[in-house]
Amino acid sequence: MYVFEPALIEDDHYSQRHFNFIKQGIKDLNHQLSSLRTKVLVVEDTVISCLEKLNKEHQIIHIYSHQETGIALTFARDRKVNTFCEISSIVWKQYIQNGVRRGLKNRKGWKEQWEHFMSLPQKHFSGKAAQFLNLNAIAALEKDFKIPSLEFLCEKGVQRGGELTARRYFNSFFEERYYNYQKHISKPDLARRSCSRLSPYIAWGNISMREVVQETAQRLHGKKHGFALQAFSSRLRWQAHFIQKFEMEYKMEFKSVNLGYHQINKQVDPIRIRAWENGQTGVPIVDAAMRCLVATGYLNFRMRALVVSFFVHQLWQPWQKASAFLARQFLDFEPGIHYPQLQMQAGETGINTLRIYNPVKNGIEHDPHGYFVKKWVPELEKIPLPFVHYPWELTPLEQSGYGFKPGEDYPLPLVDLETSRKRAGDILWKMQKNKVVVQESRRILARHTLPNRKSIQ
Repeated sequence: MYVFEPALIEDDHYSQRHFNFIKQGIKDLNHQLSSLRTKVLVVEDTVISCLEKLNKEHQIIHIYSHQETGIALTFARDRKVNTFCEISSIVWKQYIQNGVRRGLKNRKGWKEQWEHFMSLPQKHFSGKAAQFLNLNAIAALEKDFKIPSLEFLCEKGVQRGGELTARRYFNSFFEERYYNYQKHISKPDLARRSCSRLSPYIAWGNISMREVVQETAQRLHGKKHGFALQAFSSRLRWQAHFIQKFEMEYKMEFKSVNLGYHQINKQVDPIRIRAWENGQTGVPIVDAAMRCLVATGYLNFRMRALVVSFFVHQLWQPWQKASAFLARQFLDFEPGIHYPQLQMQAGETGINTLRIYNPVKNGIEHDPHGYFVKKWVPELEKIPLPFVHYPWELTPLEQSGYGFKPGEDYPLPLVDLETSRKRAGDILWKMQKNKVVVQESRRILARHTLPNRKSIQ
């Protein structure tokens, strides 16, 4: 059974993009189940209401699901389900899906546990029709529920959901796309091919992390382009590391993990926020990245870090005001990665190096030919290098020659980049000496640092 929950449909973190991806995955699964004369029971309701109806008609003995590290809304729902199961004498079996464990007080032995979990044999399923409710039985159940349509909107340039599509990305990456992984990971255009693009399939359960980890380890034995695979392998563990961090500090959804930074008071500026969301900040690489994200649901890691850095530092806006918007755009939205990364880029953990990215420098370095900027900001198509990364510096004569007027054909920067960078740096560096920040940093390190490490990402 898959439940489309009204509360999640209405939640600010999720968009139709996510629900389209889920529907594509369900239709893919139903296609594979058709030979067994069954399908997924798909309903729209609260989970508790669904379980009550099913339990009334068919006594439930066990419920099987994966263990989810989600937002506060899903955490509250899980608590209600747990209470329902206890009252109804139902055994709820939750399976770990990515090596993340509940109830940990610190990271002692965590790395070894994660590696052991990922090394366990994969469970290959070969079902028989007798193991399932058949289509007629499911049709009878559907009469008691609101059944949502599985039709979906295809967004051009957005990855399609489903296990079969995930396999195509999986196979093409490990067959040859990974060769340039390490070289292209920070390049906004080249990363679209050389990175795995498996994150949405992992986030939404179309493919397992164990499968990806084991395939990576197997390929490493061949030693072909080993450095690229080593770099990819390390990021697979980072994925679980950040989700584990969020599992142990779930209040990060709302407030900085380091209590010392709660005193920061940034005045919310709706005009600046809208300009950032719409790719109209006047800073080409930032605008290109935001427009690309809104259109395709994907950005490579460096560009994700850059647009957040620009929002929280140059625009001096609270990271909470970027959170839901970005979640809706990211096809691979994973709460356990989303919130720790937002806070790390905002410089509000107290344990990470303060990163205030220079957007012009990053544009020149990672989009040296201007291909990415010109594709997503066509207003700058005629502007030559290197001015495509800082068009506001064109002289009046050059503006006339290119038929381009800064502030009219393309916005001037919302802020002075150097002045805003210095202000953010001065405030945040000073705060690192704050007594509460220091105390909290020690607590965070003790709770989340691996025993043989002095610091964590």
